Amino acid sequence: MGNCKGLSSITKKLIMAITGGCLVFFLLFHGSMNIVAIISQEGYRWICEFLGANWYAIVGTIGLAAMVAIHFIYAFILSFQNYKARGNQRYAVVERQEGVSWASKNMLVIGLIVIIGLGLHLYNFWAKMQLVELQGEASADGIGLIINVFGNSCYSVMYLVWLAFLWFHLSHGIASVMQSIGWNSHVWKHRIEWLGKFFAIVIVAMFASVVLYYWLIY
Repeated sequence: MGNCKGLSSITKKLIMAITGGCLVFFLLFHGSMNIVAIISQEGYRWICEFLGANWYAIVGTIGLAAMVAIHFIYAFILSFQNYKARGNQRYAVVERQEGVSWASKNMLVIGLIVIIGLGLHLYNFWAKMQLVELQGEASADGIGLIINVFGNSCYSVMYLVWLAFLWFHLSHGIASVMQSIGWNSHVWKHRIEWLGKFFAIVIVAMFASVVLYYWLIY
């Protein structure tokens, strides 16, 4: 990270696109894994055991942590650069830009809320499963954790609010990833915007369905 100042804005955006794309694929996998908790509790327990403190799961966790860190560090760098580049214009009252979504203009704030929610999620699940296994203790039962966490209305509401902000982040972020890798022609612009919203809906729906199932139905 020491020489990140020497990178061009395009390179920084490309790094964000690559890390963001990898995180989207992880969310698709993680969401699919969570759906198993609705279909088969024993199947979900098997997945938790398979992805416990095994070497491949640890390597994956370290890789994910690195990608999250890189993604948000460059998000802060680019946001700060844009802030400085606007100069006195940031104090002026300007008309709302046509075609610029609320999510696009507030990605940093939305990203911070996503990070806070991620911290809560890690505390409720990862810290009581893989982390305790790494410390030589027995992992908590995955289904038991889901029932305890989402059986609490306050936690369930907080998770759903977090997922709403995650949807805003993903719906804009996925489209930005595709534009950063070159799919930014006029023909593809609206297509990738809808594709971003589609994947955002799929990911958030998978996570939200588990929250709602164990809060309202189970």
